[in-house]
Amino acid sequence: MRSFDFAPLHRASIGFDQIADLMDRVMSSDVGQPSYPPYNIEKTAADAYRISIAVAGFAETDLSVEVKENALVISARKAADEAERTFLHRGIATRAFERRFTLADHVRVTGASHENGMLHIDLKREIPEALKPRRIEIASVKSADTPERIEAKAVN
Repeated sequence: MRSFDFAPLHRASIGFDQIADLMDRVMSSDVGQPSYPPYNIEKTAADAYRISIAVAGFAETDLSVEVKENALVISARKAADEAERTFLHRGIATRAFERRFTLADHVRVTGASHENGMLHIDLKREIPEALKPRRIEIASVKSADTPERIEAKAVN
C-alpha cells in the first residue's frame, strides 16, 4: 500500500487539516471494508442525502441508528430464534453488523424509516447563518493630506 505525505498541504493551507485527516483515514482503513450489508448513497436535493441499506430479515427493533461525534453508526443484532430451525439452503444473511459513515460538519440526520427490507436514513446539510457568505462593505479612508470637499451655497 502507498503512503502519502500530507505535510506540504499543512504548510500551504490554513484550516484544511480535516481534509488531510480524512485522506489519511481513507488511505489506511478502506483496505478491509466489509461489503455486508449492501448500501446506496444518493443525493436527493442540493443539500440533502439518503443512505439506503438492505436489511432483509431484520425487524425495526433489531436495528439501531446513532450519531456519535460526526459519525453515523448503523448496527443490527438479530434476536435468537426460539425454535431451532433446519435450513436446506440459507441465502438470506441475518448476521450482526455495524456500518459507520463519517459525516461532514453541519450534516445532521433528519429521519430514518424501515420499509420493504430497506433502512432509509435521510441527511441534510444545514449551514449556520454565521458561516454563509456575506457581503462586506468597503469603507474609504480619508487621509490628512486630502482636503475635505465643501459644497458651495448660492447667496442672494
